Formats: sequence, structure tokens, C-alpha cells
Amino acid sequence: MKQDERASFDRALDAARRAAYPPGEFVGQESFMRAQEIRALAVRAGIGPGVSVLDLCCGVAGPGRFVTAELGCSYLGVDASASAIAIARERADGLPCRFEVGRVPPVPPGTFDVVLLLETMLAFADKRTLLRAISSALPVGGRFAFTVEEGQPLTQVERQLMPDADTVWLIPLPRLVSMLELAGFRVGWTGECSAAHRATADSLVGAFDADRSAIAAEVGERALEELMTAHRLWSDWLSKGRVRKFAAVAEKIGDAADGELPG
Repeated sequence: MKQDERASFDRALDAARRAAYPPGEFVGQESFMRAQEIRALAVRAGIGPGVSVLDLCCGVAGPGRFVTAELGCSYLGVDASASAIAIARERADGLPCRFEVGRVPPVPPGTFDVVLLLETMLAFADKRTLLRAISSALPVGGRFAFTVEEGQPLTQVERQLMPDADTVWLIPLPRLVSMLELAGFRVGWTGECSAAHRATADSLVGAFDADRSAIAAEVGERALEELMTAHRLWSDWLSKGRVRKFAAVAEKIGDAADGELPG
């Protein structure tokens, strides 16, 4: 999906996304997370009144707007898509949310209490540079809350099967933990959400298929097929353990360190 297609995809998929989630669990997210998962992760990260939150790669900021309304934080969302940010601003009417258009890394200047990176760690091939940039936005004691798709890098055959494979960069969890430690973090909590996200992927495929005509009329049959192919692959890989999905919270305990990861 090209960045300038965000608005048309948002319109086309809205009804199907609402149908795919249980009542109360869709809050404008563009991912497999449910509202209860988003809120639980935010609470674990200590988000609440007076807490400043930087939400990286926020998209249309469904989770960010939900967290701000639920927990009363101060919020800045950043995304490279101008159309996504325009949607986020329109839907955040009345909430204490700010938004910026920008690529990550770098991150906006300033210091925040919490940094969120939900459902987009996957898109960064260079995770070490990303994590060092996130560390620079947090004081000691600040928290980094994120989700990650864990596993060995895709094979060439898998890359050929996955649409937009240039945004799919899996990482083994121990290697990610080592990168976090070098960036000055200590992981305090992890929770696996593989089964729940597989179920959401399956539900979304069913909802997209049921609303196929309306979606294809807006974004085209090819784009719809690529979207459904990607969701089916995630479901298959999550069911087989090829990929595992985790949510986590890491606390900054010091400055980023120089040094190389083991091979």
C-alpha cells in the first residue's frame, strides 16, 4: 500500500474491520491488536494522567486516540503518511493529541515518559538504529512499549509469497533483547499474543471476503487480494510457530552503549 492510498484503504476497510472485531474491541486500529490488548499494554507502561507519550508510526492513530481518551495522557503521534496524519487529526477532535508527519528514525526532539511502537517493529530492517533513536527520546526510568513479530528472517521463497516483503523483517527475540540492552533498556515484561492475533487475522480475512465487492470497488481487486494473501500467511505462520507475536515493555536504565552484537 502506497502512503498516498491510506485514505482510500481506510474508507474501504472500515466496515469489514468493524465486523471482524468483537463488540468494543475495534477502536480504529490497522492491526491485529484488540482494544483490551492496547489498554493493557498502555497500563503496563505506566500511561496515565500527566504522562507524555510519543507514538511512533501511529498511522491513523486509533490506538493512540483510544489510550488518550481512556487514560488521560499527553500524546504526540508521528507517521510518514500525510494522509494518515490528516485522518488522525480529524478523528482526535477534542482530545489532547498532537500529530506530526515525519519518517522514523529520527524521532521528534524532546523527552517523553513513554514511547509506543505498535505493530510496526516488523517494518524496520535496521532495528539497532531505531532502538537507539527511541532511547534518546526517553529519560532513565522512561518506558518503551511495543509489539514484535519474532522469528528467523524470511527465506527467499517466503519473501516471494509475502506481498510488500520489503517491510517484513523478522527478528529472533534473544537478538532483539540484546539490541535493547545495548540501547540502554531492560525488558521488564513480555506477553505472547500469537494465538489471539492469529484469530484476528482469520476474522479479518473472513470480513474482507464478505465485503469483497465494496472493498475492491474502492482499492481494486489486486490490492484486496494482496491484503488477504498477507493476512492468510500471517495466520499460517502464527499457527505453525514459524512466527510468534509478543507485546513487551522495556525500561530505560542507562545510555546507549557502543559495541557489536554477537553474530
